[in-house]
Amino acid sequence: MDRPLGFIGLGNMGFPMMGRLVAAGHPVVVFDTNLDAVSRAAAIGADAAASVREVADRADTVLASLPTPQVSAGVAGEVADGSRVRRFVDLSTVGQQAAQRTAEVLRERGIAALDSPVSGGVHGAEAGTLAVMVSGPRHEFDALEPVWSAIGRATFVSETAGAAQTMKLINNLIAATTLAVTAEAMVMGAKAGLDAQIMIDVLNAGSGGTHASREKFPRAVLPRTFDYGFATGLMTKDVLLYLSEAHAMGAPAALAESVAQIWRDTQDEEGPESDFTSIVKPMERRAGATLGRQ
Repeated sequence: MDRPLGFIGLGNMGFPMMGRLVAAGHPVVVFDTNLDAVSRAAAIGADAAASVREVADRADTVLASLPTPQVSAGVAGEVADGSRVRRFVDLSTVGQQAAQRTAEVLRERGIAALDSPVSGGVHGAEAGTLAVMVSGPRHEFDALEPVWSAIGRATFVSETAGAAQTMKLINNLIAATTLAVTAEAMVMGAKAGLDAQIMIDVLNAGSGGTHASREKFPRAVLPRTFDYGFATGLMTKDVLLYLSEAHAMGAPAALAESVAQIWRDTQDEEGPESDFTSIVKPMERRAGATLGRQ
């Protein structure tokens, strides 16, 4: 693809995804309300725009990586007024209903919408190994293969708008649950006097191993860095979006309710900007036991 791509939202996930596109040789026009992020993007080869509308006036395909459904909807509304844009690819996690509303707004302007949430965290964004879940017109998905290959591995979920959002919420509910239960169990073991590293080794050699025990704990909890790269507030938002969808369709959600409360408590105590691996800290305080280096 030699036509310019647009990219809006240069945060923890958006910036490295944009960087992968630039590194792959795509011309990319960028915008963010954070002018420092725009300057850093220009320094690695992106072309700065002064507004969302300017991006949509200069690029056929506009991608966005944004923090909340409200911000995403606002950006989509501005993109809809662009003179050149023909595809809007939302890499954000916004939930099914928000994705469907965006698709309808854009459809009225002749713009295809692909809801394309990603999984894999900052490390995956930097390495180009993200799992990308996509729903929308199949021919538009196929046309964007060079984009998907630059940022990770894309799976086509459905032509139904919002289907990929539901898939992402399922993924994140499971990820949120495994991190929470691994943290709770590890703290219980520490309280009983078990060594944290030995516990991780045993879990990872047996049936109790999870992505949390294999990746998150060794990388960010045991070293006490708490810098895995995903915010507590964002995980809490995703779990609550899952609950909203489950309740709306009458699906069971007893476990999700309990997990949501743990994430709400973590957000209240550690703050929404804390790394989501900080979920272990309130548990440690209550137990009077600490994992990893003291």
